Amino acid sequence: MNRTLANISAVPGEVKPQKRRTESARRPSFRQRRWVKGSLLPAAVIALWELGSLGGGIDPLLFPAPHTIIAEFWNMITTGELQSHLKISLLRAAAGFLLGGSIGLFLGIFAGMLRPVEDYIDPTIQMLRTIPMLALTPLFILWFGFGELSKVLIISLGAFFPMYINSFQGVRSVNAKLFEVAEVLEFSRSKQITKLLIPEALPNILLGLRLSLSFAWMALVVAELMGAERGVGYLIQDARSFMQTAVVFIGVLIFAAAGKLSDSLVRLLERRLLKWQDSYKGKN
Repeated sequence: MNRTLANISAVPGEVKPQKRRTESARRPSFRQRRWVKGSLLPAAVIALWELGSLGGGIDPLLFPAPHTIIAEFWNMITTGELQSHLKISLLRAAAGFLLGGSIGLFLGIFAGMLRPVEDYIDPTIQMLRTIPMLALTPLFILWFGFGELSKVLIISLGAFFPMYINSFQGVRSVNAKLFEVAEVLEFSRSKQITKLLIPEALPNILLGLRLSLSFAWMALVVAELMGAERGVGYLIQDARSFMQTAVVFIGVLIFAAAGKLSDSLVRLLERRLLKWQDSYKGKN
């Protein structure tokens, strides 16, 4: 009886909430669809590469087949060789990024807030950031030797400039009227930084964080190629000397994967911290 009344009272064409939820749960999410779309081009390139290698149209010395690279990758994992090199590279990258990124963040904020600080340090920084990293690397080796200090300093230099520039730009993009209101409310300098300046400049700071991480990885390659006995960069250089092209590809792919992973983590942080920002997302 109750079931009959429920069927009679149901509006024709109405979708029950439970059924709607089930159908929406079965549909792939936006992130899953985006991940699939982003994987199509690399998958197509790898498939064509593999077919060309099997057909003999690609020189295996210059472009080893993907299955050969995968086999060599697995062999390096099982022997533990890859983990040892990757560990030292991650430590170098983290130390250099933390040193250079933190200094760039603080100097960018203070130069943006205080005009005298900008007048003293900004011209020198703008001049130094135009010097190619490869031109400075021999000097760092001469000054600090081939040890870890020179490598960490090279990485920190690469991470410093993007963080400084974007932090500075983030501070200068804050609405001046907000500082006037803060002065009327008698905010202290520290309160202005934590309650006003950092939240308003956060989009630029997070952009600087993304760029700083990418530049740190690039500087890591330069540091390890110039003079190192361990690390992924050294692995690439040593494999190039012995024409082990598959190992070179493995090293390049490791840097690419590490850079993509770090960038994705920062983008996740952006989505969490910038929920309030109603920015343009692009058309479907």
